[in-house]
Parts: sequence; C-alpha cells; structure tokens
Amino acid sequence: MAICIVSGTLIGYFFPSLSIWLSEIEYANVSLPIAVVLLMMMYPIMLKVKYSELLNFRKNAKVMGFTLAINWAIQPFVMAFIAWLFMSVIFSHIIPEKLHKEYMMGMIILGLAPCTAMTLVWTHLARANVSCALLQVSINDILILVLYVPLGVFLLGTAGFSVPLDTLFVSILLYVAVPLGLAALTRQVTINTKGEEWLETHLIERIDKITPIGLLITLVLIFIFQGDKIITFPYHLLLIAIPLILHTYLVFALGYFGSKKLKIPYPEAAPTAFIGASSFFELAVAVSTILFGVHSGVTLAITVGVLVEVPVMLSLVQIMKRNRSKFQFDISESPNKI
Repeated sequence: MAICIVSGTLIGYFFPSLSIWLSEIEYANVSLPIAVVLLMMMYPIMLKVKYSELLNFRKNAKVMGFTLAINWAIQPFVMAFIAWLFMSVIFSHIIPEKLHKEYMMGMIILGLAPCTAMTLVWTHLARANVSCALLQVSINDILILVLYVPLGVFLLGTAGFSVPLDTLFVSILLYVAVPLGLAALTRQVTINTKGEEWLETHLIERIDKITPIGLLITLVLIFIFQGDKIITFPYHLLLIAIPLILHTYLVFALGYFGSKKLKIPYPEAAPTAFIGASSFFELAVAVSTILFGVHSGVTLAITVGVLVEVPVMLSLVQIMKRNRSKFQFDISESPNKI
C-alpha cells in the first residue's frame, strides 16, 4: 500500500500531463478510470450476494435503524463540530482566515453523505456480510436524495446548495447497479448450469483476488491525480488531514461500540461501523466543484479526505478483523442475521 501511495504521488508530480489527461476522462464529475477499476473490484463482491436475503429488512430493523442514526443524525454533525474546532479554533492562527473557512466548508461537505460502493469493499475485506452492506448502501442512496440538501443548507448556511443528480446517478449506476446486474446474471447462469457449490468453491475463489488488486490500482490513481498538491502544499494538507482522520476513527468507534452494545453480530457490525466512517467522495467533489470551483480551498479539503480515506479505512478493517470474537453473542439475544 505504501508503495502505491508513493509511486502514485511521484507519477502525479513528475508527469503532470498524465494526471491531467486521466482527470479529463470523466463524465458528470465521475472519474471513468476509477469507475472501471471499481467495477472490476465490485464484480467479485457482488457475486457473493444472495439476492433473496436483501428482502430481510424487517428482520434487521435494529441494524438498519442504528446505521441510519449514525449516518444522518450523528455523523454529519460530528464532522461539522470537528471542522469548526480545528479550523476556527486550534488552527485559526496558523491558517489564513479565508482558507480555514473554505477548508471547514469542504470538510462539512465531505461529511454530509455516507459512503456507498466502497462500503462493500471494506465489508468484503473484513470477511463480513456483503448482503447487509448492500442493503445499507441502497437505503442510503435513496436517503441522499431527501436529506443531503437540507443538511447542507443547515450546516453550511448556503441557500444555493444542491445535489448534482447526474453525478449521483452515474456513481450509483457504475459503482453499484452495473456490477450488481452482471453478478446477478453470472450467479443465475452458473447456478443453473454448474450448481451453487461450484459457484462458491470454484468461480468465486478464482476471481476473489481481483478486489484487492483493484483497490491498489485505485490507490495509485487517486495519488496520481493529487501528486502535485501533495508535494506543493504538504503543510496545509497535513493540517486538514488531522481532523479528518480523527473524525473517521471517532465515527467508526461509535459504530463499533454501538454495535457491541446492541449485540449486533460481527457480519452485520462491520458494515455498520464502516459506512458512516467513510464518505461518498465523488458526490462531495462534484458539489464543491459546482459551488466553489476546482481550485478552491473547499475542493482541496475534500481532496485530502479522498487521500486519507483508503489507508485509514484499511486500518479499520484490520481492527474489526482482530476483534471479531468480541461480536459473538447468544443468538437469542442478537438481531436475526441477514
């Protein structure tokens, strides 16, 4: 992972034309190179989803209710408070006033929407319940349409705040719908011709390694896009990264300890802890670019969030895996599994 970060940064800095060329391959503010790699990552994950289990919402009301509470009633306000505390108080004498206000707004925008597709990746790497994660992601995608704008107006005080629906639609289509449809078709055809056991023990095992390889390629691409900023503005990037990393670990802790308190088993506790800790960065970048411009401090702060998210979330995956035994509860006391 460190090699990917360093190599991506150096490529982006010494070959800026490559970074510019790759960044221009986009539609509705969604990077198509990253979309292709994420599609490659998502396909093996979606193959593991048992689609009949997605209808078990009622049996998982406790899990879903807790997830929604963290994502929409707690997490955006935690980010807003941390952004204000660090940018307006702790770092106020270090960063110029105009910039620290822009950085604060960028952090708030980043915290407004919980993660979508990458939640499935973290859940897969943690060997948890991908079906549960998919259900959580689907519900959040719907709620973004309803809650994103009111929360943005309230926390930012910006009347012109809006959701770029084309970005939202393309992101959901490429990161969730397309791999889900391809995987569902593959799963159905394979079960009909070879049987479910062959699917589980042969096909899925053979292509399972694609996901971590895709994640490393994604890491390289992200740092290629931002290599010049990392080397040119290392000091400000570090100051922005500190509160963002703190926020990620804090929200993860809320999901982690809340799941333990509610006796949510590990397969469902892992995606519950992950989804609020990470962000829908494509949507955040699109909003900041539309409202404040690509060169604003707002967009820079969101960029830092993109840079730190993958390494930090990978560390959280390891924390969950090491503590798996702490989420083993009496079945009669825990919510039904999905």
